Amino acid sequence: MTTTSVRGPGAPRLLWLPAALAVGLLVMPVVALVVRASWATLPEDVSSQAARQALALSLGTSLAATACCLVLGVPLALVLARATGWAADVLRALVTLPLVLPPTVGGIALLYLLGRRGLVGRSLDAWFGVTIPFTTTAVVIAQVFVAMPFLVLGLEGALRTAGTRFETVAATLGAGRWTTLRRVTLPLAAPGLLAGTVLCFARALGEFGATALFAGNTPGVTQTMPLAIYAAFNGAGVTQGAAVALSLLLVVAAVAVLLVARAWRPGRMAGA
Repeated sequence: MTTTSVRGPGAPRLLWLPAALAVGLLVMPVVALVVRASWATLPEDVSSQAARQALALSLGTSLAATACCLVLGVPLALVLARATGWAADVLRALVTLPLVLPPTVGGIALLYLLGRRGLVGRSLDAWFGVTIPFTTTAVVIAQVFVAMPFLVLGLEGALRTAGTRFETVAATLGAGRWTTLRRVTLPLAAPGLLAGTVLCFARALGEFGATALFAGNTPGVTQTMPLAIYAAFNGAGVTQGAAVALSLLLVVAAVAVLLVARAWRPGRMAGA
């Protein structure tokens, strides 16, 4: 009597080579950055005044942008998750647009909207004397523009996955809409909300193109970490050693954020 071994599911061996090449393409640039870093001068590079200013500005504006995305993006995600029809599809496409647009295009669009001669900016300047471009506020607005889709789409997906059956039960038991939202909808979507929030923060932290065009590159005012790195390799601002050090900090921050987003999944915290 012969027995037949049953293989478990897995990828064909022929795919391992291109998969390994893909991993190398993604990982080796980061490895090269680590090798290139001057570890002896790393503390000095990171603690320089220009580097500290860029780091503090990046963290502060990214946190502010994330807060704005939560205030504006959570209601938008709720509307998208419950909306149907062609209007919802158009709105979802508009929300996704910043993900596919080059960041520089976003910067130009913001400039023509909120610049001194922009569609809205001219009224702000004439009526209130408010000028937004090339200020720290402009940095936050640029970060919100590019980062909000990560929060909205992540939370919308979580809300659609959770469905509406528990909300229906809550309504049947007499709960109002705000009570249902607070006690049922948001707790069920909490993993998606947290994942979207951390990805939103990471995207804001690494924003470059829209910020450069809409906010400029003034040290201490609009020069975030990506802009400081760019300035260093063009012979201005911080040294190249500090640029590499800041690059490593951005890599570490991005990896940490992605690990948090990966770890916070439905059921994982309950089983901990």
